[in-house]
Amino acid sequence: MSLTTSPLLRPLHQLQFLKCPRFSSKSHLRPRRRLHFLTQRTIPAISAVAVESELRTQQDQSIEADVFACPICYEPLIRKGSPGLNLSAIYRSGFMCKRCKKSYSSKDRYLDLTVTAGLKDYTEIQPARTELFRSPLVSFLYERGWRQNFRQSGFPGPDEEFKMAQEYFESAKGGLVVDVSCGSGLFSRKFAKSGTYSGVVALDFSENMLRQCYDFIKKDDTLSTTNIALVRADVSRLPFASGSVDAVHAGAALHCWPSPSNAVAEITRILKSGGVFVGSTFLRYSSSTPWFIRPFRERTPQGYGYLTEEEIKDLCTSCGLTNYSSKIQQAFIMFTAQKP
Repeated sequence: MSLTTSPLLRPLHQLQFLKCPRFSSKSHLRPRRRLHFLTQRTIPAISAVAVESELRTQQDQSIEADVFACPICYEPLIRKGSPGLNLSAIYRSGFMCKRCKKSYSSKDRYLDLTVTAGLKDYTEIQPARTELFRSPLVSFLYERGWRQNFRQSGFPGPDEEFKMAQEYFESAKGGLVVDVSCGSGLFSRKFAKSGTYSGVVALDFSENMLRQCYDFIKKDDTLSTTNIALVRADVSRLPFASGSVDAVHAGAALHCWPSPSNAVAEITRILKSGGVFVGSTFLRYSSSTPWFIRPFRERTPQGYGYLTEEEIKDLCTSCGLTNYSSKIQQAFIMFTAQKP
């Protein structure tokens, strides 16, 4: 609101008061000085309330527009640049933690919000299954044959899995969805194209997976103006404030995480009350698996962390999630749970 557009909000020296006829001192129609004094005081009071209200509204909008937090302090990031959750706006923006002063910026069209972002000398050695998906070759092949092989284990296919997830996310319509371990963005793009949510964050630790996701988005004209952001982050250190996200999706991901318990605990932390977590993975074995086959499917430190349905449910409930339910088909499981 402009202060010069409303006559009530102009400074006093610019106001034009109507001229009144003069009255004699003995006239009973002469206005009292007390009333004139109150009229002068009312105008600046109205101006002060209007300006304060406008500033408060602008400040609230600025805070709401910034969905990211520092992965170290979990404090909301100060953003400098174009507002919005779309690719171009985030690419032109810089971010800084108001507490630890660590800065974050976009690189290769994704925003790096890992703890190690910007480090020059220090590097971390990740588990083999994590490094595998950081490979340019695997990232390129993921939607070009790799993911299609999941059908042999009972996965119904991306379209049906997306439909199932959408049913679980019914209560999150109009909210923010974070697709953790998004890979090349297979489901992130579907969530964004659905128009169901106010914003979608495609999040993965693999730089090359995020580059593949960006290439797919740029080839799809329907995604050019959607609110989708590409973020590199660690699932065990998610760059969001506590209780700020409406829904979290993790498709075919849980078995790849170095520590599923840390990851689910983080997911629980960032979910709002009533927020929904939906995940899918390969089961180590199900209730229908013969007992003599089960020993050959036990977990090893070097391999993927395949869990049983009982372990997944126990993991979700131990992290404070409720209303657990699941659907199983051969080795495929899609499960959901809700934050109270």
